[in-house]
Amino acid sequence: MQHSSPSSNSDVIYALTAVALWSTVAVAFKLGLSVLTPIQLLTVAVAIANLFFIALILATGRLTDKAVLATLSNGGGLRSAALGLFNPLAYYLVLFAAYDRLPAQIAQPLNFTWSITLALLAVPMLGQRLTQRRLVGIVVSYVGVVVILAPWQADSAISWLGVALALLSTLVWALYWLLNARSKVDPVLSLAIGFFVACPLLIIACLLTDGWPTLDATSLGYTAWVGLIEMALGFLCWQTAMRRTQRAALLGQFIFLAPFISLWLIHNVLGEPVSSYTLVGLIGIAAGLLISSQDA
Repeated sequence: MQHSSPSSNSDVIYALTAVALWSTVAVAFKLGLSVLTPIQLLTVAVAIANLFFIALILATGRLTDKAVLATLSNGGGLRSAALGLFNPLAYYLVLFAAYDRLPAQIAQPLNFTWSITLALLAVPMLGQRLTQRRLVGIVVSYVGVVVILAPWQADSAISWLGVALALLSTLVWALYWLLNARSKVDPVLSLAIGFFVACPLLIIACLLTDGWPTLDATSLGYTAWVGLIEMALGFLCWQTAMRRTQRAALLGQFIFLAPFISLWLIHNVLGEPVSSYTLVGLIGIAAGLLISSQDA
């Protein structure tokens, strides 16, 4: 594995690029859902991402690399295919359903708690110990969630089903990463297989439910934004940063920038008046995650 020297800072550039891309997706979700249903948005976005991954695999010669292909043996390929049922299929269906019912300033911070869910699930699934520091971080993060939801409790306009779906998305995403933890398959190839499996299933489900959407420049732009920025390029930039770096812990802290940049975009692009409770609660969630990460 080729690591960059700290002086080159290419790892930082890739990591910050990924953070910048991911910071825009809450806005993309809401804009896309303004013209498409959740399953329509997901189906077209996955189809676009699928084409991107196919082109990338062909361009990088992964299908002719014996070492890469060898990772598909011993159930690796089947595991990757099964993981496609979690990501992108189940995860984004649940997440988009949450965004469809909630203001972005609520859905985005709630979804950001997925790593806390991951820490909780890692105890029974990976046999990890729940240390005192990690437990404190979990409590602090969920206090942040309570703060975010506090001003909405008497508001009949809030969808508590949306809140439940946003929290459920963290469970699906955490399960995906835990099930993927022991995979030896090349990450790009594994993701591509998952998208390849999910794509036809989504097309069939879309046709049987809401029907194939009428696509114009606007809807295609939003779906391409979601499919390429959220599902493909952000992942590739982050993966490249991790492969080039010798300071993964430092780069891991950059992800805490994303929800705050996202909140700024939610206010300035979507025009949502951001509640002070949301900002304080998000700070609490980020603080809890930071406390937990010090124990990793």
